[in-house]
Amino acid sequence: MKLKRIFALGLALAMTLSLAACGGGSTSSSQASSGAASGGSSTSGSATEISLWAFNIGGFTEASNWDSIIAAFNEANPDIKVTVTPINYQDGDQKLTSAISGGSGPDIIFEGPERIVGNYAREGLMVDLTDLWTASGSDIAEGINSVSQLDGKYYLYPLSAAAHCMAINYEAFEAAGALQYLDETTRTWTTDNFVKAMEAVRDAAAAGTIDITVPGIIYCGAQGGDQGTRALVNNLYSDYYVTEDGSSYNANSANNVKALTLLQDMVNNGSMSANASFAAADELQAFANQTCAVTFCWNYSNYAQYAAQTQFTPFAMAFPSDDGTPELEMAGPYGFGVFDNGDQAKIDAAKKFVDFVCNDQTAGVEAVKTTGFFPVHSDWGDVYADAEDADVRAPFALMNEYLGRYYNLTGGWTEQRALWWPMLAAIMTTGADVQTAADDFVSQANANIG
Repeated sequence: MKLKRIFALGLALAMTLSLAACGGGSTSSSQASSGAASGGSSTSGSATEISLWAFNIGGFTEASNWDSIIAAFNEANPDIKVTVTPINYQDGDQKLTSAISGGSGPDIIFEGPERIVGNYAREGLMVDLTDLWTASGSDIAEGINSVSQLDGKYYLYPLSAAAHCMAINYEAFEAAGALQYLDETTRTWTTDNFVKAMEAVRDAAAAGTIDITVPGIIYCGAQGGDQGTRALVNNLYSDYYVTEDGSSYNANSANNVKALTLLQDMVNNGSMSANASFAAADELQAFANQTCAVTFCWNYSNYAQYAAQTQFTPFAMAFPSDDGTPELEMAGPYGFGVFDNGDQAKIDAAKKFVDFVCNDQTAGVEAVKTTGFFPVHSDWGDVYADAEDADVRAPFALMNEYLGRYYNLTGGWTEQRALWWPMLAAIMTTGADVQTAADDFVSQANANIG
């Protein structure tokens, strides 16, 4: 929901909330914990105090995950104290909106373009970070460059990025004779071969050759991990989720409807299943438990999270496409935005922190590794080359070659996410007419573009 609308409707409620209630997690105990609220004083004694609210990206799940980075920053900047408040994707947007509405929002946010550029910069809430880009952003890819700016000004300074992909149970596919349908070197497959592979897995399961319950699960019970189902649909017949200029949603195009129809047919013939109570986390657990043979929500972070549970080889794959050339969604780019709180000392301190974390290679590599993704600075090379699991990470680095355009800045993004999975559920679990359901989705999603 756009912040202007949220402010108008929620200000009275927001004013009743304390900053502690908005925190979403514990603040870092090793840093100053006086409120670096945007409406408060910027200094305590000689120190400038700033607050960072960080979404739980990769390994950044606790305030303590930032301690070593902040300690390194303070070696060079002892006069700046940084307080970290973790927030999550379940209620982080609500907490940020309430805090900003009440004048107690953070100085820095750690997230991606969807929120920093698409929401907050559009509302005039962010500081222009063009000077950071001019000084140090020359080796950052154009695709990341383009989504970090709005109207010629940069509001996101990125740290890391990666490609979302899917994965298969290698041993199950091998036993089912389905490996013949994929290219193990490039980790790609065509739509036709994807269909054949899933039918082979279905038939092997029915014959008792492999011990799985269903070949794959189209999860459509909540928005968690919705990038996986979007990418599956969009890649099957090489289409996009939004129009070329990003001005409207495109799920009802001929090729996207063709893809949705194919998946509906696969559910009907048992080479796929659908679950209206599952979000991505449920599907991932089913994959780890060998209930299903594929997952549509995969990246290195998920690999690491479920590694101890998987008694098989999760084999990362790009999403199938009709021409065999996938376009994967970007995980991120994740980085920082600075809120314009009217206090120049705090703004300057916040920019120093962002510059340090993203451009000091020692600190930056540590931060990148904590996200579990890959650096946006091409000059930094392979930061995982010496890692014990370098061979495991290699397929995820390969997926970066298949990155498609980042479309998450289209207006009404938050609202459309709440519409996508009910549409999938209607098509996949109730047999709704595909074109009608897609048309309804697009009509409702486009109505929220302001």
